[in-house]
Amino acid sequence: MNAQAITNERVCLTIEEARRLLGIGRSQAYAAARSGELPTVRIGKRLLVPRIALERMLERAGDAR
Repeated sequence: MNAQAITNERVCLTIEEARRLLGIGRSQAYAAARSGELPTVRIGKRLLVPRIALERMLERAGDAR
């Protein structure tokens, strides 16, 4: 399954899926989630990245250039 198929199917991504889409390492992704740099929601024990929040974050980063 490619990244486009993942994002079209679900509202939230796992940290692993988000880090692959962003091209960052696992440790860096979890550090960004802990610091709030990567938007996350906790559902039970799962830490997820809302797709819309990730897209907005990337749009804001692009606008800042």
